[in-house]
Order: sequence, then C-alpha cells, then structure tokens
Amino acid sequence: MSRNQEHANDDPYRSSLPDLASRIYGGSAAYANDELFAERENLLKPEEPTYQPYSFGHKGQIYDGWETRRRREPGHDHAIIRLGLPGLIRRLVVDTSFFKGNYPPEVSVQGCAVEGYPDPAELEQADWEEILPPSPVEGHTRNVFDVDPPHRYTHVRLCMHPDGGIARLRVHGEPVADPRWISDRFDLAALENGGRVTGCSNMFFSSPSNLFAPGLARVMGEGWETARRRDDGNDWVSVRLAAAGTVERAEVDTSHFKGNAPGWASLSGCDAREADPDDPASWRELLPRTRLQPDTCHRFRLPVRTEVTHVRLDVFPDGGMARLRLHGRASEDGSRHLVTRWFNRLPPSQARAVLTGEAGLDAAAAAALSARRPLSEEEALPTELTALL
Repeated sequence: MSRNQEHANDDPYRSSLPDLASRIYGGSAAYANDELFAERENLLKPEEPTYQPYSFGHKGQIYDGWETRRRREPGHDHAIIRLGLPGLIRRLVVDTSFFKGNYPPEVSVQGCAVEGYPDPAELEQADWEEILPPSPVEGHTRNVFDVDPPHRYTHVRLCMHPDGGIARLRVHGEPVADPRWISDRFDLAALENGGRVTGCSNMFFSSPSNLFAPGLARVMGEGWETARRRDDGNDWVSVRLAAAGTVERAEVDTSHFKGNAPGWASLSGCDAREADPDDPASWRELLPRTRLQPDTCHRFRLPVRTEVTHVRLDVFPDGGMARLRLHGRASEDGSRHLVTRWFNRLPPSQARAVLTGEAGLDAAAAAALSARRPLSEEEALPTELTALL
C-alpha cells in the first residue's frame, strides 16, 4: 500500500479507474452510526466539495461532507457504502477538503461481499476484510491510498478514528460483473459489465469513462469532452470489452452536446488474442466514418461483425459525447472469462453463499469447488457454475 497526497498522478492506470462508489454509478451511503453535523450522503457526491464561510444551520457551520459529533467515549465512527459497481478496489481517496480543525487523525476501510440486499443491521454482521488499516490523514487534503485487495467487494466501511469530518470518499477500481445478471445480448463496453478504457487522445473537460457509465447523461459534464483541436488530427478513445465478442449494434449518443458535438465518428475493432492493439494495422473497421447530429442518440447496425476484444471510437475532429453503447454477444471464450473472473474474485464467504444457495451444493461440495480456485479460463466451466447462468 502506498500513500500520496494532493493531485496524485504517479500511477495513470489507478487514477483513470472509475469511482465504484459514485452516485452516478448507483452508489449509496447505506448507514452511518453518527451524522449529527453533516449527512453521510455527501460522501458520494460526484462534484468537488464546496464551502461557504459563516453559513450556519441549527446544528452549526454547514459542511459539504460527512461530520460526526465529538466523541466523549471510546470507539470510532463509521459509514457503510454500497458500491454502485462491485469490483476490485485499487485506489481510495479520503478527501478532507475544508475540514481543517475537525478532520479525523486516522481512517481505515474494510470491504465485504454479500448476496441480495441486506439492511444495515445485517451488514454489520457480514465478514468484513481489511482494505486499509488505520492510517494517518491530513486536514483539507486529498489523502490518496493505493491498495490491492484480492477480492471483489459489494460494500465498503469507512471508519474515522475517533471522529470528525470527511468531505468525499472515492473508491477507484475495476468493475467485475456478476454473470448471473448478463443476458445473451448485452452492452460489451459498459463499466457495470467490466468494460475498461485503455486509451484516450484527450480528456481535457471530462473523463472518457463517462461514455460507458450506467443510465443516461443528465448534463454535458457527465459525458466525455475534448479540448478544441487546432491541427489536422482527430480525437479517439479505446475500450477493452468486458468479454471477447461480436458487436452487432452501437449507440453513439451526443445528447446535451449542441455546439460542440463531433461532426463525424467511426468505430474499429481489434482482437488482442491474435494481434497487438498497439499496432495500427491490427484494427479493422466496424463502422465507417459517419455523420453525426448534435444532441442526438444515434443507433447503428454495424455492417462489419467480427469477434473483437477492443473497440476504438474516433471522432472527427473533436468534441463531446454523452454515451457509447456496444451491444452484442460474448464469444465462448468471452463468456468463460466473465464467469471465471467473477468466481475467482469472490471472498470465501460469498463463494460459499453462492454455491450452497443458488447452486444447491452441500457444504462439502461447495468447499471442494471453492478450493479449486483460481479456475483457469482455458478449462471448461464446472457444471455447478454453468447452471447459475
């Protein structure tokens, strides 16, 4: 685990990962043991924290964050967050902006993975695993912690030792989809299914990961927008699909982009199992350069259909886009990848719950199958897992 503060940019990969806890992706502040001065929901706001001096409510100065009362007894305060995108956590940002004399001296974070929709009391009884041990933080600072827990989590618990205030919590990581909820045809690029941005020419105004976020963009700032180009080139973004497969239909959505939408767009694909995505010759055209309209969701049936692992969107010459959807079918290899990646990353408690519950195995059989992990993506899936799909 490493700790960096203020504008950490030492690891471009980690900093580019989506915030699994964000409200934009469906994250929720499920519980806090105390929130007398400021509500726990503020932790997950996508926008940066703000502060207005001498703005007092009936409980004191109003803070854009989560703040508890001063503890007069042993213990610590904590909040439980349900991740909008369950996955592998790679970076935690504990932002104490504007908390200068009331920030916690230390914080810690635990994670758990549960089936279904437990209430706060049931979550307190879950098998929590330590992600970040008690660690010092500074006030009015973006405290950045790089972590590498091995399991896929559905919830995290943020602890303040002993009390205080935190403006925002960011949980950057790799979404890992639950294959039980993926249909025969699905969005191969969606973050919630495991798609990941692998390259981008420019993200001056906003992140390209926004293209693959759940739901519709509400405003222009929830899409991807580049700076204005002053040369003869064009902007682009590439995505590694959640699974190798065939893209059949694409949605190229320029909603909210009215005077700054691209004039044209094209799509190309590459199969990294056979060729190097860094080699321009490895990419094959899926959708030729096509004219776009501002503030419009365009739907295209792709004229070229071939198995790919990566897709690149080129926009001409620059501009902004709200969403990109790539609907299609996973290949046999791709389907096996989805299942094995999910099953291999389940914490032991959730693996047992899946196998003894929905899969119908007894405790001994469940333990035997769980002990075989990690399953190889080259071997056939156990029938106990294929029966879940």
